[in-house]
Amino acid sequence: MPIVSPSLLASDFANLQREVEMINQTEADWFHVDVMDGNFVPNISFGLPSVKAVAKHAKKPLDVHLMIENPDKYISAFKDAGADYLTVHYEACTHLHRTIQAIRAAGMKPGVALNPHTPVSVLEEVIQDLDLVLIMSVNPGFGGQKFIEMAVDKTRKLKALITEKSANTLIEIDGGVNTDTGARLVEAGADALVAGSFVFKSESPAATISDLKGL
Repeated sequence: MPIVSPSLLASDFANLQREVEMINQTEADWFHVDVMDGNFVPNISFGLPSVKAVAKHAKKPLDVHLMIENPDKYISAFKDAGADYLTVHYEACTHLHRTIQAIRAAGMKPGVALNPHTPVSVLEEVIQDLDLVLIMSVNPGFGGQKFIEMAVDKTRKLKALITEKSANTLIEIDGGVNTDTGARLVEAGADALVAGSFVFKSESPAATISDLKGL
């Protein structure tokens, strides 16, 4: 039964409290909060005040995904804002091991995200230090994109690496997740599914989350 982390990027920002309270009532496990700076990705989304606002009403852990340059500068600020998991991009970190240690020292669970073109092999030296690896199955920056099929094979490779290194790292997938792609990802070894448009644009988000939980 996968962890389901609905992406608030697809929610109704004007009614954020209502959307968070609605997700609280569902079988969802986490809240996925995307933070974009307009530099690392060509878009701007939630910032620290928004994360704080979500944390105030959320009754489930906050799974915060930083699509930003220089994430080290903001680690303690995101802890203060209420993040439980803090995921940084491999492509944005010059000293990845140091960043991971700083996230853990701040009291959060560290994660690393990989863009579609980045192979899982880059994590060989740090996989045992990670609580989470986030495979991007779309190019980061925008919601509602088409699923990149290579993500299924990439999930298998990552699962093999985790097993080989005897790590306890969770595999999370973000982008184009629905019941069809989700089923294939879970079969390949995914532990957590991020779903945005598929949940929030559905007639019944609660039923959609339940369907994902059943994969």
